[in-house]
Amino acid sequence: MSAIRLLVLGAVRRHGRAHGYQVRNDLELWGAHEWSNAKPGSIYHALKAMAKQGLLVAHDTAPSEAGGPPRTEYELTPGGEEEYFRLLRHALATHDEKIDVLTAGVGFLVDLPRAEALALLRQRVAALEEWREEIRRNWTPAEGEDWGHIAEIMGLWVHTAETGGEWTRGLIARLEAGAYEMADERVRSR
Repeated sequence: MSAIRLLVLGAVRRHGRAHGYQVRNDLELWGAHEWSNAKPGSIYHALKAMAKQGLLVAHDTAPSEAGGPPRTEYELTPGGEEEYFRLLRHALATHDEKIDVLTAGVGFLVDLPRAEALALLRQRVAALEEWREEIRRNWTPAEGEDWGHIAEIMGLWVHTAETGGEWTRGLIARLEAGAYEMADERVRSR
């Protein structure tokens, strides 16, 4: 999965209707251009591609007062909304994606109901624990075996699984304690 789809859909969704420059500014404000493939060209490409795929609808607006061409504003279609939440759920529950996918998911975590976010993060912890045990069972040198420096890879994987689980359990604890206003809580407060 590419983080750019989740990032762009989420940024458009936050505005309701947004042009590429707004999406780009939002993602740059998050520093996404540093930790993901959210560069200006990929943002504009993703907007156009997802409009062709029916995930976004494109609206041409009036030409700018400065004499520039009209801007295209985008908004999510029902299919785009569905895809956004599919990608968000995947990003939070899966343990074997690149870190930019998880980072994008955490950035939109509050768009989910609290109970669902907790359930997805618990799935992530379970997957990390299962991966760690698989490494220990299948990819750890037996007593007396010397894999040399290759054993460091397995140590890295185990460490990554353990620290990923530790971080995720911390986020779960913060959410259980009421951190952040989640989607279901915003609806009730209106």
